[in-house]
Amino acid sequence: MTNETPTPVTMDARDLQQLAEVATLITAARDALSDDIVSRVSGALSEGITLLDRLTRNEGLMRLLQVLDRQESQQLLVALSDAIHAASQDIAATAPATGGIGCMMRVVRDPGTQEGVRLLSVIGKHLSHSLREQHRRGSV
Repeated sequence: MTNETPTPVTMDARDLQQLAEVATLITAARDALSDDIVSRVSGALSEGITLLDRLTRNEGLMRLLQVLDRQESQQLLVALSDAIHAASQDIAATAPATGGIGCMMRVVRDPGTQEGVRLLSVIGKHLSHSLREQHRRGSV
């Protein structure tokens, strides 16, 4: 064991200023944590944990999240959001429909309408099949 004298630690003005700022920050944080804030934060955390528990126990939601993680599902969601945006702009920019058979025939002849009906038909077919399978298996 050697008898060395410890070297004194020196602090310059900048170090003292930073230390004072940290102390001020800690004091402000301590003062801000009133009983009301602590109670609200703990209540929010408790509700958040309860919600998370409910969500993770929901088998249908977990299945939906798994499906939404697929690339083709994400592409469908992007296309759907683009379509909703474009439709809202189209509706706002055009005059209201005049009604009648002639107007309906123009809409029906539009290839976009035909594709939309086809898309809904395919979704309906798969939805019906899936529901029948679930009832047959007795799941969900």
